Amino acid sequence: MVSALCRTSLLLLVLLAAPALRAQREKLPSDDLEIVEKTWPNAKKTNTGIRYIVEREGQGDVAQPGDMVSVVYVGTLLDGRIFDKISNPSRPFTFRLGRDVVIQAWDDILERMKKGERRLVIVPPEMGYGTRGMPPRIPRDATLVFEMELVEIKRE
Repeated sequence: MVSALCRTSLLLLVLLAAPALRAQREKLPSDDLEIVEKTWPNAKKTNTGIRYIVEREGQGDVAQPGDMVSVVYVGTLLDGRIFDKISNPSRPFTFRLGRDVVIQAWDDILERMKKGERRLVIVPPEMGYGTRGMPPRIPRDATLVFEMELVEIKRE
């Protein structure tokens, strides 16, 4: 009888904990998650909580920490408002990957991209600007959406 009671208690505990465990892994706020799943149902999710859609495959090796990478992009909030943009491929944003020069999500997603690859990337707040935001352009706890293309990778 004790054994049956223990099994029932354990099953109940597992059933009650399952939603909480899912909530801990999900990094998008619930309202944003609903919008993202409706707008981009085919987006893949990384283990860090970033969602993405490969719009055009790249070629060659993926970028690595320490590489100089050049990117063109448009950054928007979930409502479509643009907060930042560099769209001229002859004047891209260039930085050294993996050196905390950009938001954490960029280092993470660019290490998965090849030269010429274009992705739509959905960034949870904690992988972007988090609770502080970047006023006035980016509010606190904002989910960000980037259309980005990795234009160049230079290894030194």
